[in-house]
Formats: sequence, structure tokens, C-alpha cells
Amino acid sequence: MEDKLELKLYTRPTCSDCQDTKKYLTSNDIKYTDKDVSENPGLEEDLKRISGAKIVPLLAFYKRGIFGRRKLVKHFVGFANNKNEIVKMLHMKERSE
Repeated sequence: MEDKLELKLYTRPTCSDCQDTKKYLTSNDIKYTDKDVSENPGLEEDLKRISGAKIVPLLAFYKRGIFGRRKLVKHFVGFANNKNEIVKMLHMKERSE
């Protein structure tokens, strides 16, 4: 079983918190997959399934387990209000890489 954390970031180009989140991740060399909701309306359902709302940015941390299945470990809606907890998760992510 692999303990590596993956970060999926759900964003919209018109969201300033989303852009700030991307800048932070990029400036700290943190790997993530950007899921632009405006380019793929089907991602709206993913947002709702993960967090119960369609609010961005949504940071979803996944772990791959047995047989390569992804499991949601933790998610955060919004960057600014959750920055301290997110930074802790990112440090865990860095240690797992």
C-alpha cells in the first residue's frame, strides 16, 4: 500500500481565493492537479459529493490504497480560512513524496 498523498484543487478562474491558492502552491513547489470547474461542468457534482456544496476552492487530499483505489483523506473549502490546517496537510504530503 502506498501512503503518498495527492492533492486535487477544484477552482474557477473568477475566484480570487482560487488564484491565491494556486500562487501559494506553485511558489512552494507543491504538486497538485487543477480541476477547473468552468471547463468541466461535471466537476460541479464532484464538488457537491465531496463537500456538500459547490464552493471553490476545494482542496481534496487523497491517498491511494490497496489495488490503487483512491480514498479521500481530508478536504477543505476555501484557502484563506483554512490555511493553517492546509499547510499541515501539505507538510504531510511533502513527507510522503
